[in-house]
Amino acid sequence: MPPPRISVVVPTCRRPALLGRCLCALLDQSIGVHAFEILVVDDGHCDRTRDCVEALASHHLRGFLRYLRPTEGRGPAVARNCGWRAARAPLIAFTDDDTVPSRVWLEVGEHAMLRHGWTAMGGRVVVPRTTDAPSDHEQMTRGLEKAEFVTANAFVLRAALQQVGGFDERFERAWREDTDLQFRLEEVAGVVGHCDHALVAHPVRPERWGVSLRQQKNVFFDALLFRKHPRRYRARVRTLPPIDFYAVVVLTLAALLSAWAGAEVAAWVCALAALALLLRFTVRRLRSTSHRPAHVLEMLATSALIPFLSVYWRLRGAWHFRVWFF
Repeated sequence: MPPPRISVVVPTCRRPALLGRCLCALLDQSIGVHAFEILVVDDGHCDRTRDCVEALASHHLRGFLRYLRPTEGRGPAVARNCGWRAARAPLIAFTDDDTVPSRVWLEVGEHAMLRHGWTAMGGRVVVPRTTDAPSDHEQMTRGLEKAEFVTANAFVLRAALQQVGGFDERFERAWREDTDLQFRLEEVAGVVGHCDHALVAHPVRPERWGVSLRQQKNVFFDALLFRKHPRRYRARVRTLPPIDFYAVVVLTLAALLSAWAGAEVAAWVCALAALALLLRFTVRRLRSTSHRPAHVLEMLATSALIPFLSVYWRLRGAWHFRVWFF
């Protein structure tokens, strides 16, 4: 077979049902199966995932749909590097296993890249609305709609990926590895554009209680991004540190120390100030999200813990990556 024009890289980790939905959308692309190939990179080393891919591959051209497993390392950065390095096309399209690309996604993305001569391009991510009063998790997922460049919908020249060395595999979670790639491409390779017409849907996945607590570990990798791109981080990611979170932690520690020292008035003042900040944080999270009793209780419980987890992971990231990140 002649080399395809586009190679689509889809990392996946133990979500065969979602992967099957994504692959069905990719198999229906308007540019036709001769123009592109699909590389599924199984970061979870899951036999069910392999069986799903091989079952679909048996109905198509040989080599059109390929299944890969990274030989070393884990994480989405490792999986995407494994995929694009095995790709045959000069243009690499990245998406995730929980997305649903539009039928003209590849056609529009390829056209925009050629027309503008971009090194890379971010497409538009749409999170379908299920209710007018979303959960906090759904609200967070909707943040993808405002992102400049995310690997749920990105096109990058293979030569540019080779030039910058691909993804930094120290980003072990699906967090900031795409922003880091964007910044390095802009510094070294050329213009990173954006095209709203290259559309990918990203339905909200069901999550267990307390997902916002588990997400605080992402801040660990903000420290790595800050170390590599301090000016861009402050200008385009986060201008100021989370002062409220630090205040909650400091006030709580001050209340405990004051109580231990017998200064009851000071202890009460510090405790009430910390409580006021936590309530303000909870109200802010509930302002545009669901007021169902179960959701409100979850927001109250998680809001009381998030400042401490966030500060912990920020400081741990600063120590691990040896950077003044506060």
